[in-house]
Amino acid sequence: MFQTGIVMAHQNRDQEYLGKLQDYFSQYRNLPSYAVIGNLLGMASKSAVSALVKRLTLAGYIEMTPDKRLAPTKRFFERELADFPVPAGLPAAANDAMSESLTIDEYLIPRPSSTVLVKVKGDSMIEAGIHDGDIAIVEKRHAASLGDKVIAIVDGEYTLKTLAKDKQGFLLQPENADYAPIRPQEGLEIYGVMVGLIRKYR
Repeated sequence: MFQTGIVMAHQNRDQEYLGKLQDYFSQYRNLPSYAVIGNLLGMASKSAVSALVKRLTLAGYIEMTPDKRLAPTKRFFERELADFPVPAGLPAAANDAMSESLTIDEYLIPRPSSTVLVKVKGDSMIEAGIHDGDIAIVEKRHAASLGDKVIAIVDGEYTLKTLAKDKQGFLLQPENADYAPIRPQEGLEIYGVMVGLIRKYR
């Protein structure tokens, strides 16, 4: 009974242990060895570490590679998604409940093979909420619709603007009143369409 109680205590802390492994992976970009896991989580016995690894493997968070190394699965990168929206107006009643999870990469990047991250430079799109230093998530394609935020090659230079059209033809519209529209003189090519945005607050 005493041994069973220890096992149950470890199982109740699995989310805490998983969080520490996620933090470790974020820092070192790999999962630690069994010995390091024991030191990291305060587990004195190899059997406790092995039991944890087995539980996390069965839950789909980690897997064993062909060369017998621990590796994260896609589920390892899931983050809790609160089951309440956060209003930008009046406050809502507090509730810490978390009902589901999502993987940020999967949520933002539906087509990894055709997606590129582009660091934004300058303030020409600030009125569209796109700021200097942001990371634009861009799906590479040569076709775009009017109103799309696009990475375009105009007269040999890359720029992020809104695709627009008037009587004179296609143009690239800044989202800042201090900047004038860009009309291609030699050529306009769509490199990709912005499908998401990343901003890190410090």
